[in-house]
Amino acid sequence: DPTPHMPFDLVDADVDTIDPLAAEQDLMALATTGRCVAHLWQAPRSLVVPRSYRRFVALERARAKFAQRGCPVFLRLSGGGLVPQGPGILNLSLAYPVHGTLGEMSEAVYQHLCSILTQALGTLGLHTHCQAVHGSFCDGRSNLAWGSAQNARKIAGTAQYWRRVAGHAAAPLHVVLAHAVLLVSADTDEITRRANAFEEAIGSGRRYLSERVVSVQQALRHIDGAPVERLDAQVMAVLHDCVAATASPANDQSKPVKAAPKSQR
Repeated sequence: DPTPHMPFDLVDADVDTIDPLAAEQDLMALATTGRCVAHLWQAPRSLVVPRSYRRFVALERARAKFAQRGCPVFLRLSGGGLVPQGPGILNLSLAYPVHGTLGEMSEAVYQHLCSILTQALGTLGLHTHCQAVHGSFCDGRSNLAWGSAQNARKIAGTAQYWRRVAGHAAAPLHVVLAHAVLLVSADTDEITRRANAFEEAIGSGRRYLSERVVSVQQALRHIDGAPVERLDAQVMAVLHDCVAATASPANDQSKPVKAAPKSQR
């Protein structure tokens, strides 16, 4: 029988400098036990690309070069495009079980994730909405944007990754990893230059515009004209409270499940 929406448990997962994305696997493993878990984290100065970037023959050579410069490039589970990481950039990862398929539930997963971000930023006085922002890195229609439709700038990006769980053929069971990257106090010019340099190094032909992204800090200064003290910590605390008060999207959750290797984006 259907069960009530389950609240998220905020967990501490190790984010190391060797591979800060390794924690994603730990979160998904917890989700296979029937738990809904959340993780708020920051990565060291780096870049993150989806595994689809392996199609570029210059990828590994470029990764080695950037690592020597103090900017390692990591491969993530979810799809999309290149994303800068580092100081002033906050990550929110949610993992939970769902009955259903990617086609049936993907929109609800994005809406749920964006609603948490929208609520958190709203408490700071920022009104955001979902839309594509042409020229921003890792663009998609489930970006979170700030500003009017024509002049909107991307403030957060979202992605999701699904893994099928064995033994539930009649009602497909998956665990979902929903992930958001929020620009809080990062230097948008610097992270855009870094992203463009890597895309050039692998010969992708992609180029991003710094004026198409905005940080929470920049947006707040536009409204109030004054810097906010300890902004990263403040945004972290607000997001923590919003996640803790949020339940998982509606689904028919059941008993703990066994993980299976089959996955899909």
